[in-house]
Amino acid sequence: MKQQTPEAIRTNSLRAWWLAARPKTLTGAAAPVMVALSAAWRDLNFADPGLTEGCRPPQGEFSWTPALLCLFFALLMQVDANFVNDYFDFRKGRDDRETRLGPPRACSEGWITPRAMGWGIGITTALACLTGLPLVLWGGWWLVAIGVACVIFCFLYTTLLAGIGLGDVLVLVFFGLVPVCATYFIQTGEVTLSVLLLSIGMGLATDCLLVVNNYRDREQDRTAGKRTIVVLLGERFAEWLYLALGVLAILLPLIPAVYSSMNSNSYSSHSTLHISLFTLLPLFYLIQHTRTWLRMKRLHHGRPLNAVLGQTAANIFLYALLESLALLLA
Repeated sequence: MKQQTPEAIRTNSLRAWWLAARPKTLTGAAAPVMVALSAAWRDLNFADPGLTEGCRPPQGEFSWTPALLCLFFALLMQVDANFVNDYFDFRKGRDDRETRLGPPRACSEGWITPRAMGWGIGITTALACLTGLPLVLWGGWWLVAIGVACVIFCFLYTTLLAGIGLGDVLVLVFFGLVPVCATYFIQTGEVTLSVLLLSIGMGLATDCLLVVNNYRDREQDRTAGKRTIVVLLGERFAEWLYLALGVLAILLPLIPAVYSSMNSNSYSSHSTLHISLFTLLPLFYLIQHTRTWLRMKRLHHGRPLNAVLGQTAANIFLYALLESLALLLA
């Protein structure tokens, strides 16, 4: 697809704001919520006490209102993070049009003025808070602290933490642990071990996106003094990390199913492992993940890695879709 030029986009227009919101990234925000809701639906309607031995199965009915609020909050926070990243990278001079390897950014291209982007950040932050606040009716007032943390670290990611090698930790927390566990808790009133492992898997799969992004920008980041994991530990480490993240993302959520199967056979003379074929659906993600990893290694550097970035984003949605189907069908 031909890239839009600054002349083709009127400053501060709706088209400009749409591009600044980076709509292709929104699937990454929706993915952990989708997985959590699938787990909640499964456990509320078809709870298997064997999967959470020693804990009572979740009680209650699945509610669509908090489900939609969780989704909208996640989407608004993703847009907010994109605006913050665009604005502060422009202020710091990181989005030079001549040297930038990634897709163009709104402020540096002149699509959105810095003053307008500041207003956009404020409005989006306020909308996210207004959307998330009613969730206390289902999950309790402690969710306010979660929401405040989301907003604070939305700003800290770009302004500080991404530059000192902590960006990957934030991805694990705010694209895995927080959205999956909080969404599940709002529906069920608890967080099981299987959901905790699922949330970690979701965060690891999503971190692949950051790894390949930093892998592409490693030379520019090194020159700018930005200390990402790729800069600190090297490109070979990043390549193997990318592969390992996808493998672990698949293996961790399988642990409860394997344990349950082994436990159910512990009183039998046979030790055969019986796992539903639907439970193994996410393994198909590994095929695509491995293909993308090989392509990443082959391209190695420069703008061609943008194609790997796009494929990784698609892989994350595939992971969430397959995990959701496994939860609902197994």
